[in-house]
Amino acid sequence: MKTSLTPVVTPIDLQVTGMTCASCAARIEKKLNKVPGVVATVNYATENAHVEHPADVSLDDLVAVVEAAGYGVLPPDQVAEDDPDRLGRRWRISAILTVPVLLVSMVPALQFTGWQWLAFLMASIVVLWGGKPFHRAAWANARHRTTTMDTLVSIGVLAAYLWSAVAVLFTSAGDLGMTMTVSWLPMRDEGLHGHPDLYFESASVVITFLLLGRWLEQRAKRSSGEALRTLLDLAPATAWVRTAAGDTEVPTAHVVVGDLVVVRPGERIAADGEVVEGASAVDSSMLTGESVPVDVVVGAEVSGGTVVQDGLIVIRATRVGSDTALARIGALVSAAQSGKAPVQRLADRVASVFVPVVLVIALLTLLGWGLTTGWQQGFTAAVAVLVIACPCALGLATPTALLVGTGRGASMGILVRGPEVLESTRRVDTVMLDKTGTLTTGVMTVVHRRGDDDAVLLAGALESGSTHPIAHAVTTYAGSLGSLAVVEIHEAVRGSGVLGRVDGHGVRVGRPEWLSLDDTWLTDVDRWRHDGLTIIAVEVDGIIRALVAVGDEVRPTTRVAVSRLRELGLEPVMVTGDAEPVARAVADAVGIDRVIADARPEHKVDEVERLRSEGRIVAVVGDGINDAAALAAADLGIAMGSGADVAIEVADITLLRDDLRAAADAVRLSRATLRTIMQNLGWAFGYNIAAIPLAAAGLLTPMIAGVAMAASSVCVVANSLRLRRFH
Repeated sequence: MKTSLTPVVTPIDLQVTGMTCASCAARIEKKLNKVPGVVATVNYATENAHVEHPADVSLDDLVAVVEAAGYGVLPPDQVAEDDPDRLGRRWRISAILTVPVLLVSMVPALQFTGWQWLAFLMASIVVLWGGKPFHRAAWANARHRTTTMDTLVSIGVLAAYLWSAVAVLFTSAGDLGMTMTVSWLPMRDEGLHGHPDLYFESASVVITFLLLGRWLEQRAKRSSGEALRTLLDLAPATAWVRTAAGDTEVPTAHVVVGDLVVVRPGERIAADGEVVEGASAVDSSMLTGESVPVDVVVGAEVSGGTVVQDGLIVIRATRVGSDTALARIGALVSAAQSGKAPVQRLADRVASVFVPVVLVIALLTLLGWGLTTGWQQGFTAAVAVLVIACPCALGLATPTALLVGTGRGASMGILVRGPEVLESTRRVDTVMLDKTGTLTTGVMTVVHRRGDDDAVLLAGALESGSTHPIAHAVTTYAGSLGSLAVVEIHEAVRGSGVLGRVDGHGVRVGRPEWLSLDDTWLTDVDRWRHDGLTIIAVEVDGIIRALVAVGDEVRPTTRVAVSRLRELGLEPVMVTGDAEPVARAVADAVGIDRVIADARPEHKVDEVERLRSEGRIVAVVGDGINDAAALAAADLGIAMGSGADVAIEVADITLLRDDLRAAADAVRLSRATLRTIMQNLGWAFGYNIAAIPLAAAGLLTPMIAGVAMAASSVCVVANSLRLRRFH
């Protein structure tokens, strides 16, 4: 008899360094999966590779595969070189050194004897140390026979730097009396000694600006990874498990299916389960988005991470660990982030063609002039080609527009993450809108009232002892009418309301079905319920005295905002966890035709994917934990600034003011910023296309190339500054 043994598979997580885009993650994943028995998933957003490998494949083998692909694996106790904190230090030091290089190079009045050496030393640190991430990426790209913006930056900056370095070293040696020939360097008159033109400031400025952009990008990427940790933090660290010996506090990870878990008021539920004892109101807004807590009794199902508000309950765990609803939301966010590959930068796409062309032209220039006129002329012309191709304007094109555009956005209460966000914004044609906290205020308030003030004051006093949002709304409204009386007796009736004695009166406050309402009251009940409101009746000494309608009020600017989104070519769709009548009432009030109600987090993600399958480019606007997965899965995620941290961290755009009109402003500003970036890139590449042939023909010396390069940078900056006038 034969027995088949299943090979032991060990999971391991590797922290990968050196990835600059989603294609890097795909390349590493492909290499790892080629190893027999290995199944790997690489997440660019979290810089993590989850690898399941057989026993005969060691950690060293996996690291060797990653390194052979041109990337690195970071030991657990080390910090990556492209960590935002290290990049921030690299950028700040480079900026401090670049300022004096720029001033002494561009302002003749500041040039003292030997200033060239100061510029040389400072620029060396900026170009060789500050620019290390770009040189390393360019080398990795070269090993894979590809070119990107990093390749263009590295080649152009090094060409300008090395030309200037050789010029300083040769002419300084000549000044010291050493016998060295410098006739091949274009000279300008500087009194007793000529000196060639230097481009240290150009090389330093390019590196400093691009480091700033890379630092901002890495900060945004780290925030995306922290979103997952924020989600997991919603699960309680410990749980009270009921055993024969009594209630015992244990780590949540030790809870198993079938355990009886005790949850007290104010605590989060540790696992998905079924209520077997007690009753309470449970705030499940993190999962459903509903602003009203759900009353649960024996037999009801509850989800881990939700909050018990009043009353102790005991649940039997049915799903624990990675099977809980909260863990599944985390998995959805992770999958959406790794699956939504950022749009490759326009500069990279052009650079993949532009860089090889420049190198070929420079080589042909060197050979053409060298074989016909002389190698000195050939070398000078080839350097002029590389200098003219130095991406100074190209390097400034995106960062300057982003700095001005995002600065203007911040003053308007709009935070934009990066250039790939702008490209998504340009193409969006459908916007999914959450209801609670986005279209509405997210706070329960009294919307309508019928009856006398005295009855409402008594009801407010009786409800003041409850933490339920509806009770709080009634109490707050009553407090605006006058002083609340002292409650003498208070009793909660689960699922119905509260009763008691206030200021000598017998008072009952609760659902209309619990109290006896005649037809004169029921007309208002039916009308207000049709509008999606919750109705509370007030009985004083056996007589119905007041009727109150409580609801999540629509923001006053929402209808205007929806209209503006339509004007931008976006079709609005409401997706909410609320019931159909409530959702439809809000949709009718704000002018939205398409409504999807009773939607849980996974349903929202499914709806995003369904719209995409129809060829739509989808934006999602939300504010809650239940929106996080959809925000991450969308082509464009927009979070309300007052919402949950995890929603803000996974979103592409954050609105600092609670006004949906800001979403329309964000789309307009993003499109204007992207338009400016494309104009800048068009100018930068157009200038190169026109100037490179002149340099190759020997009509432009490196000095003239440097002047043209500076002029193009000025044009790019001036064009970007126009965004300050955006309204």
